[in-house]
Amino acid sequence: MMITEIVFAALVIIILTGALLAVGLKNVFYNALALILCLFGVAALFIYLNSEFLAIMEVIVYIGAISIAIIFAIMLSRPMTQKTEPENRGKVIRSAVLSALFFGVLAKVIASTAWPIASEQGDYSIKGIGKMLLSTQALPFEVISLILLIAIIGALVLSSPEDNAS
Repeated sequence: MMITEIVFAALVIIILTGALLAVGLKNVFYNALALILCLFGVAALFIYLNSEFLAIMEVIVYIGAISIAIIFAIMLSRPMTQKTEPENRGKVIRSAVLSALFFGVLAKVIASTAWPIASEQGDYSIKGIGKMLLSTQALPFEVISLILLIAIIGALVLSSPEDNAS
């Protein structure tokens, strides 16, 4: 086994561990920390794939924004001292079965798809991506910024008290 395969396997283990902990832990704060671990692994995977721009964006946008998500999650959740409702085993079993079916369909689609190998390499440097974003991809870039603005406004509306909405 070569060193590159060992590094890739370690990154996959970090990503999967973070993802499983993010959905499996009971404490919201620990869920967010596990998600940060998972996203850090994805950023490291982008570096492994020689895509420094995506790695930087992963760290700045996603990992940086997670701290805001932690604050919103803590603000919008009930206090940890409050008793939690008992788990509904039926819901857990149904969601596990549906998740397994969904994963199976995705695995079948991925396995049966003929993935073409790209014949030409594009310019995916930071300079090349910047030129593309400000020339040929300017409209999608602006649409994404509007969607993010709408999401921020929606989060503010959802977090405001109900009696001040009038």
